[in-house]
Amino acid sequence: MSTTRVFRGGRVFTADAAGTVASAVAVAGGRIVAVGGDHTVAPYLHEAEEVVELDGRLLLPGFGDAHVHPVMGGLERIRCDLSGATTVAAYVEIIGDYARRHPGREWILGGGWAMEAFPGGRPHREVLDAVAGDRPVLLPNRDHHSSWASSAALARAGITRGTPDPADGRIERDADGEPTGLLHEGAADLVRAVAPEDTQEDLDAALAEAQRHLHAHGITSWQDALLTVHEPGPSAHESYRRADLDGRLTARVAGALWWDRSCPRSQVAEQVARLAAIRAATDGRNYRTGTVKVMQDGVVETFTAAMLEPYLDCCGGATGNHGISFLEPDLLREVTIALDATGFQVHYHAIGDRAVREVLDAIEAAIAANGASARRHHLAHLQVVHPDDVPRFHRLGVTANLQALWAAHEPQMDELTLPFLGDPRAGWQYPFGDLLRTGAALAMGSDWPVSSPDPLAAVHVAVTRVAPDAPAGTPALGPEQAIPLATALRAYTAGSAAVNHLDHVTGSISVGKAADLVLLDRDPFDGPAEQIAAARVARTYADGVEVHRS
Repeated sequence: MSTTRVFRGGRVFTADAAGTVASAVAVAGGRIVAVGGDHTVAPYLHEAEEVVELDGRLLLPGFGDAHVHPVMGGLERIRCDLSGATTVAAYVEIIGDYARRHPGREWILGGGWAMEAFPGGRPHREVLDAVAGDRPVLLPNRDHHSSWASSAALARAGITRGTPDPADGRIERDADGEPTGLLHEGAADLVRAVAPEDTQEDLDAALAEAQRHLHAHGITSWQDALLTVHEPGPSAHESYRRADLDGRLTARVAGALWWDRSCPRSQVAEQVARLAAIRAATDGRNYRTGTVKVMQDGVVETFTAAMLEPYLDCCGGATGNHGISFLEPDLLREVTIALDATGFQVHYHAIGDRAVREVLDAIEAAIAANGASARRHHLAHLQVVHPDDVPRFHRLGVTANLQALWAAHEPQMDELTLPFLGDPRAGWQYPFGDLLRTGAALAMGSDWPVSSPDPLAAVHVAVTRVAPDAPAGTPALGPEQAIPLATALRAYTAGSAAVNHLDHVTGSISVGKAADLVLLDRDPFDGPAEQIAAARVARTYADGVEVHRS
């Protein structure tokens, strides 16, 4: 039940457009009823069930994660979760312990391993065979663009040296042509097709765990960036609907329905109509599906991100590989025009500079065909952006959806990315500062479980361009692309609310808006930028109800 509550005696980061400075807030009936100083909230003190003294701590709007996979992350947390480890030895211990604790489970599922734990970022099936025996194992890595499979899993899927690579993926092979157990992109679907399907109860439990975890990080709203709907059959979409219907969904969720990239041109209209029917049937209190997710390329580390110029080899020479565009540019334009015309917002995965350009070209074509709109199309990730394309975000009204935690030197960047990009492309990575300076709207998200869902860690990197746990002396990655703390916090609150079409409800501390609030244990503005990530969430409120207390 919502409580009348007064916060006073400290700094309130309102994140509103005017940059309002405040030191006190009153909440009643789940809404913000007063913002200002002590005199502003004084009329509510006599009826307040609680008065919270800020005492040097920062109150700000609830964080909004503009690109996250909560049910996927929740499943990993309740299965064989490798996300907290960084070495092969630790993975072996975790997998072995999981296998011993769950002897009745036919398959070992979970995920979260880091590419940098393995030479060249490439694990081998023999490690899994040694710890799991003849039990099939399938474990996606943190970015979910590659999966690690055991020999038994490959055998179940019928993957041999003679199995061709699928059109949207690659089977990693050794010098003799034998599959190593590493499956990139769509190649992992060959094993997923024979693995046990998630039950609806599995997905419901995963959502509950994910919501608890995200609230603990101060996140009160998000965009689920990949929702597939199979009717009939279990789905995360159905978990959201069920949780929303019975009041268990305390977060505000924008669901991005998955665009099936295998859809031929002749069936584009049919798929758009199917997604529109799902949207029409989803009109919940806290869950809506007005967005479609289009994945245009892969990732740099596996050389599947779509690049204008080819990747380099380990000696710095050009290869013949430009990465993968999952939708040919003409088809991408047709899909974008059709979705835009049907009133959908489009959420694009675009990491390489060619993918970014192809998507911006498609949006420009949609504007030419349908006219300007308030759809709030957005591009997520934006690892490599050609300088010529940076100003187009503002010009086309496209939001830059940033996953800032990746914009730093760490093993995956230094060993698996920089050598294969070379100059000048290495300097075009994560151009947050240039996007800001050219007027682009910014939103932020985590891509959890690909990386930590902690907004403060991401904000830390956006401001410093150095990872919170980086060794002393680690240089900033493109320091000219750093953005101010207030800008980063606004992107993770008001910016994400805007891209999720929730800015009329949440995202700033303004009278009349929902009391979605986060209380930190300190004020990051009072300390050095290098200490931003040390801040912790003390309390989280959704609609004025406390949903987390540390």
